[in-house]
Parts: sequence; structure tokens; C-alpha cells
Amino acid sequence: MVYVISDLHGYPLEKFKALLETAGFSDDDECYILGDVVDRGDDGARLLEWIMDQPNMIFICGNHEMMMLEAKFVLDEITDESIKGLDLDKMHALLHWQRNGGDATLKGLRALGIDRAREIMEFVGDSSVYEEIEVNGKEYLLTHSGLANFSPDRPIWEYEVHELLWNRPTLDDKYFEDKITIFGHTPTGYLSYAHNGKVLFTDTWIDIDTGASGGNPPTLLRLDDMKEFRIE
Repeated sequence: MVYVISDLHGYPLEKFKALLETAGFSDDDECYILGDVVDRGDDGARLLEWIMDQPNMIFICGNHEMMMLEAKFVLDEITDESIKGLDLDKMHALLHWQRNGGDATLKGLRALGIDRAREIMEFVGDSSVYEEIEVNGKEYLLTHSGLANFSPDRPIWEYEVHELLWNRPTLDDKYFEDKITIFGHTPTGYLSYAHNGKVLFTDTWIDIDTGASGGNPPTLLRLDDMKEFRIE
């Protein structure tokens, strides 16, 4: 079985494990995590650490992980020289991350210890920004935010990172006709009030961000039968 989930945003690790258990997730299954595991909630760092250690979980970078990477210098030893090296670009990167809920993740990373935190940063830095998979003969493209500046003639590898991490779709957007694009980033309730807290399906894409950043439970979607799993 193949599962996808996105935008956990510091969701409690034990609840995430319980969600997987509810879905019957096993060592023979795969779960794709479509980014934004960190920030806002308290367990982002612990979630990333646990996901990193699971052989059957595939992590795709989100915009919040990218903000974290851009501010990874905060894990360096604080010295007179390092303080002098905090130029405007670094200060902007740190403030940008903090304004978007990064303080909770930074606290969690430091609690794990600098060496482990750096391992997590390296893991995230090595992660992909998209995956293409096949389930039951159907093709799927997995990204964090969908596809900005989409053209059906433009191959996926030509997209810039920011086009895959920061895009905000509309209900009228159409993507590839020969594959379904699955993403998060934009809570479904922002696109359709009727879909608040629910997965949103269209002809060419599926939005699985059910609003964990705003208090809704995240949704685990099983692609084999399109069954949704949530823990209220």
C-alpha cells in the first residue's frame, strides 16, 4: 500500500504514529511525506528525526523545511566571528523563519542536541522536491505545493524549486492530464469552504492539506483505494 500525507506542522509524534496504526500501515507499505513537517507545533523536530529513521518513508521538502535550511547557521557555535558574520541576508532568513513558526522547531532541534540537529538538516538538504510514482497502473506526481507557472509542455525537471514549494493553486487550475498531481501547502478550506478539513479532489490534482496548521487533524490518504484516515 502507498500512503501520502502533508503539512503536519509539528503534529504530536505519538498521534502521528497512532494515525499510521489506524490505517494499518506496515513495514511492507510506503508513506510519502509532502513537506512542512516542521514549524508552529512543538513536535516538528522529533517528527523529522523519526521520519528520517524509517526505511519506508520518503520525505519531500516543503517551504517550511526550506526556510529552516536557510537559517541553519543558528546551530553554529556562537562566537565573536560568527556574530560578525550575521549579515542582513542571514538575519532576514532567520526572521522570516521565526515569523512563520520556526521558533518551536528551533527549540526542538536544540533539545535533540547539535549533532542530531545537523543530521536532520543534512537529511532535509538531501531530500527531493518532487517524486513520480505509479500505483495500480495510475501515474502520480508528488510535490509540496503543486506547480506554479504550469505548462503541459514543460517537463517537471525544468521547474524551479520555488515553483514547487510556494505555489498557491486555484480551483480552476489544471495540471497534467496523464497523471494526477498531489500536493499540500494550501489548506483545502482556503480553496473551498465545503472542503475544510477534507481532501480536495479535482480532475488533474488532489490537495491533501486538511489544515493541521490551523487546528484540523492532518489526513493520511491511501492511494490504492483513496481511503482517508484522520484522528479527530
